[in-house]
Amino acid sequence: MKKLLSFGFVLLCLLLFNVTVSAQDTNFHIYLCLGQSNMEGNAKYEAQDTVVNPRFLVLSAVDNGEVGRVKGKWYPARAPLCRKGTGLTPVDYFGRTMIENLPQNVRLGVVVVAVGGCKIELFQKDKCADYIKTAPSWMTEMLKEYDNDPYGRLVEMAKIAQKSGVIKGILLHQGESNTGEKEWPEKVKSVYDSLLADLNLKAEDVPLLAGELVNADHGGRCASMNPIIATLPQVVKDSYVIPSSGLSCASDHLHFDASGYRILGHRYAMQMLKLEEVNVPTLEAIVNSTIPAPSNMHGCSFPRLDKNNRAYFRIYSPNVRRLQVDICGKKYEMFKDESGWWTAQTDPLVVGFHYYFLVVDGLSVTDPMSCTYFGCSRMASGIEVPEGKEGDYYRAQDVPHGQVRTCTYFSKTQKRFRRCVVYTPAEYEKNAKKRYPVLYLQHGMGEDETGWSTQGYMYNIMDNQIAANKCVPMIVVMESGDVEVGFRPRPGKDVNEERNLYGASFAILMINDLIPMIDKTFRTYPDSEHRAMAGLSWGGKQTFDITLTNLDKFSYIGGFSGAIFGLDLKKAFNGIFTDADNFNKKVHYLFLGCGTEENMGTSYLVKSLREMGINVASYESQGTAHEWLTWRRCLNEFVPNLFKRK
Repeated sequence: MKKLLSFGFVLLCLLLFNVTVSAQDTNFHIYLCLGQSNMEGNAKYEAQDTVVNPRFLVLSAVDNGEVGRVKGKWYPARAPLCRKGTGLTPVDYFGRTMIENLPQNVRLGVVVVAVGGCKIELFQKDKCADYIKTAPSWMTEMLKEYDNDPYGRLVEMAKIAQKSGVIKGILLHQGESNTGEKEWPEKVKSVYDSLLADLNLKAEDVPLLAGELVNADHGGRCASMNPIIATLPQVVKDSYVIPSSGLSCASDHLHFDASGYRILGHRYAMQMLKLEEVNVPTLEAIVNSTIPAPSNMHGCSFPRLDKNNRAYFRIYSPNVRRLQVDICGKKYEMFKDESGWWTAQTDPLVVGFHYYFLVVDGLSVTDPMSCTYFGCSRMASGIEVPEGKEGDYYRAQDVPHGQVRTCTYFSKTQKRFRRCVVYTPAEYEKNAKKRYPVLYLQHGMGEDETGWSTQGYMYNIMDNQIAANKCVPMIVVMESGDVEVGFRPRPGKDVNEERNLYGASFAILMINDLIPMIDKTFRTYPDSEHRAMAGLSWGGKQTFDITLTNLDKFSYIGGFSGAIFGLDLKKAFNGIFTDADNFNKKVHYLFLGCGTEENMGTSYLVKSLREMGINVASYESQGTAHEWLTWRRCLNEFVPNLFKRK
């Protein structure tokens, strides 16, 4: 019986041992973070700082009601990481950068114990009690959160963390309160040695990374401490100093600002990744493994794209405090090196054209490295993520090329000069007597008459289609449509009424001024049988509003992701859809297209029209959303069906 009990006890111990071992994940990397206010985080965090990869975690060292954390529990590492009332810390972007570069199976956890204004003595086991006796009154409540023993709390939390993962390093940012003390490195060594001993760690496995204070290049009030911090590796063999050169700071010149914290955290991570022998691509490696974006200014090597369609940006701007890349509303932080070069890498981008901006200290500007395009109601940078061979239909080919010209004309309706862009096919100049049908092609909200020829590559699509005998030669006219500035309802006005008025002025101008000018200036067939209109997004709405109230002037109609919402088809446009036979006789081709990844209601509109007997062709661009690649594809599908009625 005793042997049986003994065996059962051993088995139970083995099971418990296995549970303990299996609970510790060697792919869960833990970092201990300590110091004073710059490690706590003194800058206000932003919304983007509260969204983190689920692989980045924080073990709360205190109860923090601000974000609903309980001491000793793991949580997603969103700011604030330290305690209630603190802000952004270098640890935030240390963790983010590490996660971006570590394998997908690796998680990262941090433990942050820091006390604003404290000397390094607060973390020395044999000095802590005496230091607390002389600590200023404003520090009292902070110390209470750590039971008057921050070092002990750090060790307590570290032991909890060790049950889940492996401690890989220690991050320190401290020194302002010890400025000028040449013995500071020795004091840091005593803290480091104590942590190694109390947690059964080896120095060669757990390096110490210490950050410089606000640098002299930004008027740092304690910058004289940096030369002393620089001597730390002479005292602690496995320590490394993280430079603060070029990093922006708060007005007190003691604390970094949010941008400074982000970049400093990035620098901590780059040093740690180097020690971990993680292959972080060098500039040379990036250049060798990427291609310049086709939308770059001639001679500019950045932005670049890799095989996964991630974009890489590089800008030299040593005096800027913060730089971001804003691509379609998603912002990516750029990080500055010691030489003043800022770099950023994006997530994989979908193929096609994307507007983007550089955000320089909060001001959105264009990138001098990229071509600019009118979009988003202003001049914008653009990056083209190329398709494969399937995109050749909108690329220049070895075929006869037409002309894209700018025409200035006077509008009697608006009593001012206006501009339109006109495409004429390659053969237009060769036969002075031949006449051509006309397609009026409109862009979307916040764009102008240049959109289809620059962002849309309309002229390449037309040249290639005509050369392949897929569509008849035609003139294409593009006008601003009075929608260059995005929709802004006037204060106190009904939003729906305002929306109906937006861009409505173009309808009268087109009928009274634009069409007569085109028919007078170019060799056209001035009748409905040879006139088409199509538009994307808001241009699609304008197309419906203009053509369906002027069917004596148009017989071909197209909407590409058209902003055509809430139509009562039985009443819309004076009930034109209720007489399907008459409509189908007048409109030789009605086309509605959209992307599969957008929801403009196009599919429902097509279904409803067909149920009423209306002949309507439909098209869905696979995998694209409300973007220029969708509209290029729509145009490519639309134009072969124009002006072929016998």
